[in-house]
Amino acid sequence: MRAMSKDRKIKAMRAGVLGMLLALATGGAGAVSLQQAYEAAIRNDPTFRMRFYENESGKENRILGRAGLLPQVSGSYSYGKNIADQTAPNLFGQMSTQHPRYTSRSSVVQLRQPLFSMDAIARYRQGKVQTAQAEESYEAGIDEVSVRVVSAYLDVLFAQDQLALARVQRDAHLENQKLNQRLFQRGEGTRTDMLETQARLDVAEAALIESQDNLVAARNTLEGVIGMDPGELDRLADDFRPLALDPVSFEDWRKLALERNNMLAASRLAVENARLDISRARAGHYPRVDFVAAYSKSDSESLTNLNQRNTNRQLGVQVNIPIYQGGAINASTRQAAAIYGRSQAELDARTNEILVELRKAHSLVTSSGRKIEALVKAVESGKQLMIATEQSIKGGVRINLDLLNAQQQLFASQRDLAQARYSYLVGLMRLRAASGTLQADAVREIAAYFR
Repeated sequence: MRAMSKDRKIKAMRAGVLGMLLALATGGAGAVSLQQAYEAAIRNDPTFRMRFYENESGKENRILGRAGLLPQVSGSYSYGKNIADQTAPNLFGQMSTQHPRYTSRSSVVQLRQPLFSMDAIARYRQGKVQTAQAEESYEAGIDEVSVRVVSAYLDVLFAQDQLALARVQRDAHLENQKLNQRLFQRGEGTRTDMLETQARLDVAEAALIESQDNLVAARNTLEGVIGMDPGELDRLADDFRPLALDPVSFEDWRKLALERNNMLAASRLAVENARLDISRARAGHYPRVDFVAAYSKSDSESLTNLNQRNTNRQLGVQVNIPIYQGGAINASTRQAAAIYGRSQAELDARTNEILVELRKAHSLVTSSGRKIEALVKAVESGKQLMIATEQSIKGGVRINLDLLNAQQQLFASQRDLAQARYSYLVGLMRLRAASGTLQADAVREIAAYFR
């Protein structure tokens, strides 16, 4: 009877272990896939929406810059009731005052076409650069939201793994406490052992509470990114293995980043925009030449034209020559030159930041790949240890606490393996984003490894 009872306990404990491992390895019904989370973030993430509308705004800079080179057509119309005081000598040479009342009307249509305007030319070039800069920033925003969704998704999964391990550790201390109580009751244990076990149990309870809080925080972060309750999440498949890194060397990734990184491209365009701003400021010294065409009609436009109707057609060239603006043009030019220097420094700083991020991501990917291989072996060893411990319990050599300790060790290896895989995937996303090689289907490619 005792042997049968022991076998039932082992089977029950093994079923519990396998159930928890299965919960770690697979998602629940109606799980939110990584691809679904990414699509939700594209719709709902406020940071990405901000980038989207910035790009929509930036598209108009090209049109705004071009507008200064195109004809400007304006029209005006005026209508007024007038009462005048008119003093003039009469037939007898005496001054007399009259108060004529009349209605005046005037309408003008004017076309102005710039023929030479350095300011308009500079604004046109700046508009094209600003539009291109907004597009590059938007592409960088797509990469950013992809990395942020994957990171937040995997943070939730790792928090779940941490919580599962914390429960196993708490249960192991509970079992140890029961064992110490039985030993103490039989006179084989000490109060010190019981107090020590209680202290470890209290620490494990605190760690469990902390793990629960971390999981809530991670889920809240993911919910803020995707704009919805994430519900249950898919789990990474147990058979996942690191992808072959192509290219392999960091120098090749560095060259790709310098050539293709969207943020660097946007920063270079910002430098070009600042350079053109110097040209626009200097344009204040140059004359402006416009072709002007006007058509106007007036009826009693003024007192001297009382009861007269006039029609005027005008074609001509207008030249505006700046002579002195109080030093404003020179000051604006110096200010633009200083901003240009600052934009160059910002480009250098951004380049350094991206290369540092690239180095970290490359190191994380390469080290995580090796770590995964080692931890896969550790998990297999942990499973073998559990089987051996079960057999030892049946033979009376080990006790249930030993099985819980083996279970705890297996869970720790499972958690470390999952963390290494998560770190590898996040590092791979960051590596591709920093190098400008993150494709549109990158999230779908990674989501295929989840079940």
